[in-house]
Amino acid sequence: MSEDKKVEKISGIKGMNDVLPEQAALWELFENTVQSVLKSYGFQQMRTPIVEATPLFARGLGAVTDIVEKEMYSFEDAMNGDKLTLRPENTAGIVRAALEHNITYEGPKRVWYNGPMFRHEKPQRGRYRQFHQVGAEALGFAGPDIDAELIAMCQRLWDDLGLTNVRLELNSIGDAAERNQHRAELIAYFEQHKEQLDAEAQRRLYTNPLRILDTKNPAMQDLVNNAPKLLDFLGEESKAHFEGVQKILRHNSIPFTINPRLVRGMDYYNRTVFEWVTDELGAQGTVCAGGRYDTLFTIFGGKHTPACGFAMGVERLLELMKLNGDAEVTNSCDVYLVHQGEQAQMQSFVLGERLRDAGLDVVLHCASATGIGSFKSQMKKADASGAAFAVIIGEDEAAAETVTVKSMRSDDFANNQTSVPFDTAVDYLVDQIVGADHDESQCDNPNHIHIHH
Repeated sequence: MSEDKKVEKISGIKGMNDVLPEQAALWELFENTVQSVLKSYGFQQMRTPIVEATPLFARGLGAVTDIVEKEMYSFEDAMNGDKLTLRPENTAGIVRAALEHNITYEGPKRVWYNGPMFRHEKPQRGRYRQFHQVGAEALGFAGPDIDAELIAMCQRLWDDLGLTNVRLELNSIGDAAERNQHRAELIAYFEQHKEQLDAEAQRRLYTNPLRILDTKNPAMQDLVNNAPKLLDFLGEESKAHFEGVQKILRHNSIPFTINPRLVRGMDYYNRTVFEWVTDELGAQGTVCAGGRYDTLFTIFGGKHTPACGFAMGVERLLELMKLNGDAEVTNSCDVYLVHQGEQAQMQSFVLGERLRDAGLDVVLHCASATGIGSFKSQMKKADASGAAFAVIIGEDEAAAETVTVKSMRSDDFANNQTSVPFDTAVDYLVDQIVGADHDESQCDNPNHIHIHH
């Protein structure tokens, strides 16, 4: 290759986004909050592979669904000919793993997951080809109580994240026999108005007419509003279950709207279905959705195991958090170590490890391509790091076995520094930072102090 020939850059794949360091703090805040809330309800984390056998999704989600028909990233393994798919959702994978490892043998299980999913859709705000979901699955629970608990858990998460602009829509889609009766009536109704159906609705008329109710076509709204409602076909058990969910939600002051048109995109759902929606994200208004799927274990060849769960779109919720003012969350540290000279560098390494032993987050200044930099340039880096304190070790400090501690967040920035003996520097800094941690007036960012007691 000639020296003047430019090397072609390789870009990321459209709709699959990088999360850069300055964006990661918001992700971490969200993920830490999620983990805390789910743990408080007794849910345990479960991790499944991002690649599964293609038939898992074709059988579990239903062959006539948008996901299976046109959104899955499926391929043949060149090594052995296996038909594989990047997971478009994770409930099927969780149930596959639960069956394979017999995890409900000793009784029902509450599990949760967090990770990337893949769908070949047109990328737009809040909808990407690689996107992330947090989900919870309650496996082996039959009553309306677990449906309500999952909803309450979501409500607690919104409260903890400070999201007030999310509302709950609720419906029951009954059991198979009730849906079949409704399906026949629905087909008969739409057949009488065939000329009003768009191409997509006509294609779904005999394969998945329930999804016609989910149309976003404005010209079909009146037609869909007057269609037979599944709630009118519910039997006594389904009605009682749905009433049970509503009763618990009302008793716990969780507001909801019954939306008789609410259906889910996967075939495995039955009875309770719900969505958390917002008006602040344009067309992609659903931030969390779920429901009951009592037949999925048997679809995969297992014994009957009732179950209920939800999945939430992480990117959409992060968008909401930004609209709510959380975009300013930063990755900050407790201490930034500034040094000049070989002996000072050695001392800084020792002090850095001692401070980390004490539970502080510490950034040690290291040389860039242009060298270690002056004290002035290092102090700029210390300020940009968000550190509460800069610890300065120059040749004088190294010789005297002291350090200079400078508060980076003080009103009296110019004068707020003090000399501390090297051996007592850790205790001094911990006292300063723990004291600041308990004085909320000195700490705008509750995520920035990381003392491990």
